[in-house]
Amino acid sequence: MRVLVALTYYRPHVSGLTVYAERLARGLARRGHAVTVLTSRFHPALPARERLDGVEIVRVPIATKVSKGVIMPWFPAYAAHFASRADVVNIHMPQFEASLLAFLARRRRAGVVVTYHCDLHLPDGIFNDVVRASLGPLNHLAARQAHRIVATSDDYARHSAFLQRYADKLTTIPPLVDMPPPDPALTAEWASRWGLGSGPRIGFAARFAAEKGVEYLLRALPAVLAELPDARLVFTGAYKDTVGEDAYLASLAPLLRKYADHLTFLDLIPPTAMPSFFAACDALAVTSLNSTEAFGLVQVEAMLSGTPVVASDLPGVREAVRRTGMGEVVAPRDPVALAAALLRVLRDRVRYLRPRAEIEAAFDGNAALAAYEAVFAAAAAAA
Repeated sequence: MRVLVALTYYRPHVSGLTVYAERLARGLARRGHAVTVLTSRFHPALPARERLDGVEIVRVPIATKVSKGVIMPWFPAYAAHFASRADVVNIHMPQFEASLLAFLARRRRAGVVVTYHCDLHLPDGIFNDVVRASLGPLNHLAARQAHRIVATSDDYARHSAFLQRYADKLTTIPPLVDMPPPDPALTAEWASRWGLGSGPRIGFAARFAAEKGVEYLLRALPAVLAELPDARLVFTGAYKDTVGEDAYLASLAPLLRKYADHLTFLDLIPPTAMPSFFAACDALAVTSLNSTEAFGLVQVEAMLSGTPVVASDLPGVREAVRRTGMGEVVAPRDPVALAAALLRVLRDRVRYLRPRAEIEAAFDGNAALAAYEAVFAAAAAAA
């Protein structure tokens, strides 16, 4: 099957959405499909076209960046060309160009499958108000043209006003997880190299973005330190120069300075080091605030590495802990509850551990790929 995967940002940009799409594209290529990724050339140093892991990557030139998105005047021409070569077009939303791409794919009799990652929340402001007002109708137009819509969990779909309108088209496919077991010797080497110390380590693996709730983790830290004075927060992910988040990072500066002695920033570490990162942490915190987070892949990755999770009690986000029992869920925006849950996990960590085989069974990457193949085949047949 010829599959066109379309999303605004792809590697080397790192987010849950890009990691998800990359794993899907690579997995389909391994299973013999011809996969092309259509994305933005968000940095001029990136090649316009390249082939990685059996996937053809096509990057559309951009005119400028706006808020968290990009303007691609040449996108219609690229989309028309590559949609005409595809049996199915997989559109990852939110994406400003989704409705146009769905329309072009329909005209060329390609199947249209939307993967709906999350609702879009933008900071307050006149410009972002205009973006929200225009993007809403465009998202619904894309959904109406789709043959199928994929969500990551029934929990999220039940609570999404957007997805509820398209329940007749909806298929739930758990996220694709690909995390090799950590090597204890390599983990010890990385931990020493990173200077993580010997005290309890709370990991955080995400961009510094307003919806991630970093400030609540920082505000929970004093209560944790009161009982575990050598505890440390260990961050990996884009915490500087995150698209559209300059003001948010500036708002965090006082807290970051205040607790600097208990913070370690690893920035972006190579994918091969991620199992060691998770294994080196005693707990992982996922402090998301709203429906911009629909699942949180890092939770399952941490669990596969033997690390329990404390996650926000949000639709979809709470699914990993609920299904495995490997952690706790707490109300979002509540640093007191967050600190208490972290202390419970850190004090009695063994109680939360589960065999890796149980986590793999709950989140089977091959089963997810097979489910996508079935959805794609049905959409192509319908087209």
